Amino acid sequence: MKQIILPFCDITVQINPIAFHLFGVPIYWYAIFIVASLGIAMFAYYKNDKKFGIHYDDILDLSLLLIPISFISARIYYVLFNLQSYTSLSQMLNIKDGGLAIYGGILGGALTAYLFCKKRKISFLSLADYIIPYVSLGQAIGRWGNFVNAEAYGGVTNLPWKMGIHTATGIQYVHPTFLYESIADFLIFLLLIKLSKNRKYEGQILFTYMLTYSFIRFFIEGLRADSLMLGPFRISQIVSAILFIIAIFCMIWLKRKQK
Repeated sequence: MKQIILPFCDITVQINPIAFHLFGVPIYWYAIFIVASLGIAMFAYYKNDKKFGIHYDDILDLSLLLIPISFISARIYYVLFNLQSYTSLSQMLNIKDGGLAIYGGILGGALTAYLFCKKRKISFLSLADYIIPYVSLGQAIGRWGNFVNAEAYGGVTNLPWKMGIHTATGIQYVHPTFLYESIADFLIFLLLIKLSKNRKYEGQILFTYMLTYSFIRFFIEGLRADSLMLGPFRISQIVSAILFIIAIFCMIWLKRKQK
């Protein structure tokens, strides 16, 4: 049972990471948020069939590869940069309490989608434009799985919207960085949906996502208390900076190419 204190609204919540049991198998809130994200995305893709020339049937075929590979790559990424926390293979495979790195999932998913597009002779940029808004929405929803698990929080703060959590040294009031990112991801989703109604060139939606998400994640990551580290550097900040630069160059190049 996780206890989380929200002093700004004078609420203390007791949350069990397990939502319910199904035939004796525990179903975790973390998994429910992920499945809900996928369900919303697949319904949206169905409703937008043939947008940007992308067929829903291709999305269904891609999802059979994309979903498991994204999860696996997200876990591998997290474990590789956090090896000191694991002593056995069973621990590395256990994701019931979280431990998925979104950048790992994005990188693994992007490579899978690129190879799929090459084989099907589909425009990778158009497919990415088609699916990426709901990736952002999925991130916004998925961050609430971090809330339930009392993870992905920031450093100590006295700001009015601070969040209280139990640690080995007692209750600490920290930045609710899961909430910062959830709100930011949802705003990015709204921006991408608006842009998709009048896309000016292939890749516009994809690189707008890369630009905005990497920018926001860079600063939110600086507040987090559980960052994956590479020496003295936060790995997600390094990746964010690289993706931000790539997005700028790609958007400039594509705009010039269009002209």
